[in-house]
Amino acid sequence: MLTAYDYTLARIIDAAGTDVILVGDSASNVMAGHETTLPITLDHMIYHAQCVVRAVKRALVIVDLPFGSYQSDSRKALHSAIRVMKETGAHAVKVEGGSQSAQAAERILEAGIPVMGHLGLTPQSIYRFGTYKVRAREEEEAARLRADARLLERTGCFGVVLEKIPARLAEEVTASLSIPTIGIGAGRACDGQVLVTHDALGLTTDFSPRFVRRYASLAETITQCVRAYADDVRERRFPGASESY
Repeated sequence: MLTAYDYTLARIIDAAGTDVILVGDSASNVMAGHETTLPITLDHMIYHAQCVVRAVKRALVIVDLPFGSYQSDSRKALHSAIRVMKETGAHAVKVEGGSQSAQAAERILEAGIPVMGHLGLTPQSIYRFGTYKVRAREEEEAARLRADARLLERTGCFGVVLEKIPARLAEEVTASLSIPTIGIGAGRACDGQVLVTHDALGLTTDFSPRFVRRYASLAETITQCVRAYADDVRERRFPGASESY
């Protein structure tokens, strides 16, 4: 699983064979420049998802329900999920949290909309956590996470993201569930993995958590290309004869 927020990158990611594309509320950070995921709205998420779905021919497309679109009551959650499905053509939605989100997930599932869960470090709750440190190191929180994972499975979620928790706990949770787990900073025992594409490609340079593996340094490459273009224009090397009519 990788994230995408626009047509061009989604088309490349899909054609490369990625199984699942997440239209993540991380768009709030990497596309809009916000400090957290909280400011992004449902309308924003729908726009990004529309762009992605137009590009995708094979991958499963999941859309994050953003902060404030499902927490207050299950009726609002259902309304938000229906808007995503009708207006974007995506295949599923994702919600953060365990017991506090189970009722919303159940209501959405009753309408026939697939739901993925998200446990561990849930970025929409960052002001409650107060830090992006690893979650569930202590047994009390680990026990809640185990219970929440089983609850999401019983509710009918088709999978669950496990973010930034100890690898041993993620392995235990994965083994206890019949639905797949997708890890991010949760070790290799999860059934799959997800990264923010901008991190994996080295487009972001000010965010370097331990769990990110950079497969390219595109920020550096793009900078070099832009400088070369600017130099060519200023020195009248571009356009050349072959690029003129």
